[in-house]
Amino acid sequence: MAAAEHGSFRRAAKALQIQESAISRRIRDLEDEIGAALFIRHHGGVHLTQAGKRFLVRARKAINQIGHAAIDAGSFGRGEAGVVRIGIFSSLASGFLADLLRDYVSANPGVRPDLVEGGPRGHIAAVQRHQLDVAFLTGTPVADGCDRAHLWNERVFVTLPSDHELAHRDEISWDDLRDRHFIVSETDPGPEIHDYLVKHLAELGHHPSVERHGVGRDNLMPLVAIGQGLTLTSEATTAAHFPGVIYRPLANEVLPFCAIWSPQNDNPALRRLLSLARTMSKRSRSHLLTTRAATNPSPAPSADIRGGHARPPDAPSRSLDQSP
Repeated sequence: MAAAEHGSFRRAAKALQIQESAISRRIRDLEDEIGAALFIRHHGGVHLTQAGKRFLVRARKAINQIGHAAIDAGSFGRGEAGVVRIGIFSSLASGFLADLLRDYVSANPGVRPDLVEGGPRGHIAAVQRHQLDVAFLTGTPVADGCDRAHLWNERVFVTLPSDHELAHRDEISWDDLRDRHFIVSETDPGPEIHDYLVKHLAELGHHPSVERHGVGRDNLMPLVAIGQGLTLTSEATTAAHFPGVIYRPLANEVLPFCAIWSPQNDNPALRRLLSLARTMSKRSRSHLLTTRAATNPSPAPSADIRGGHARPPDAPSRSLDQSP
């Protein structure tokens, strides 16, 4: 290509910064291999034969494709392009996960996030089989062959009708819920909410009344609004508003959220996502501690929350047990 462009082996060699003899030898070897003369040599330089012109057209296309392949591979290898497959268990209405995805997409426009909703067991199995790159789950699940990092916490909220007798409360306790009827979805996270209610209300010596419904969360909310029962939800979901439904925090209840991934996963886009998640988690925690110190000069409450609310001193911190 350089010889054809410059019309001379000497000028081509100078442009490529190699010896003229190397240019001449390589072209001669190429001509011998394809069985046709590519150049006519003359005193002033060289010019292409008809065979050379035809060969050059395809050679240029081939070189361009190799160049594009190198660029694409380099972008993917640096995590600047590709797909990152994410299993989610939390709402994207607000909160840490919503902020993480927004910042990640903004910083990595060439990467497409592929989101999959589901429960802990399914997500962990998918991560182990490399069908998902990462899963964001509640609690502290244990997954063989996987790494885990606690990233943020969210408060637990009671979802109740806006005209409910507890609606005037700023905060609701477990004692307030002792004799209440609850409804949950049959799909995730309904089963986890069911187990959460049974566990904590049983500690008060009461077997809760929990009814399952074959609807998703969005259709469960109207049932709450018409008085069919109360339910629980995480802090991030409270950004979504439903007519006739209000949210009230459940005293001293905090859900830890973590990331689960396989250390054998070599997707560079995943590494960039995890790096950003850790940075945001540290930044959020630092901001919380700074704000707490500025507003409360007295001994600070236990700091076990990243990006959420602090729990009072000596208050129990309970979480959904998502162990597989």
